[in-house]
Amino acid sequence: MDVVDVLRQGVGVALKLGGPILLLSMLVGIIVAIFQAVTQIHEQSLSFVLKLLVVVLVLLVGGEWMLETLLDFSRYLFTLM
Repeated sequence: MDVVDVLRQGVGVALKLGGPILLLSMLVGIIVAIFQAVTQIHEQSLSFVLKLLVVVLVLLVGGEWMLETLLDFSRYLFTLM
């Protein structure tokens, strides 16, 4: 039963850390796709650069919290050993 709890918590941590990055990059991708459809500009690098900027900004803003969450989970795993 303990292994299932650790796996469940690991998946929760992964979703908590990856969720904001994935959601914001998907939102930017949708907005850029709508903009490209309206203006008929089909430049692939535009979408990539904007998504990259969003990911970097999310990491700069929430990086400390993400690192602390990962460290807390790692400490928890080491206490279980």
